[in-house]
Amino acid sequence: MKTAISIQRALFDKADALARELNIPRSQLFSLAVEDFIKSYQDRQLLDQINEAYQDQPDPNDERRLLVARRQQRQIIADEW
Repeated sequence: MKTAISIQRALFDKADALARELNIPRSQLFSLAVEDFIKSYQDRQLLDQINEAYQDQPDPNDERRLLVARRQQRQIIADEW
């Protein structure tokens, strides 16, 4: 699909030079850049969602269960040695 964009001349010159260096059309360079930007944006959104999910404090019951499990694991390891 064709589209028109406006960018600063200095950025255009850099993009044009890079496209020539990579031996690809400018339009392909712009497409690659937009794809990379979208992927990066989606990755940041996913990371934000993951961080938000882990911000919650553990439930006190879960903390107790974890403590018991750790003690049991230490005991099992100690018994094996």
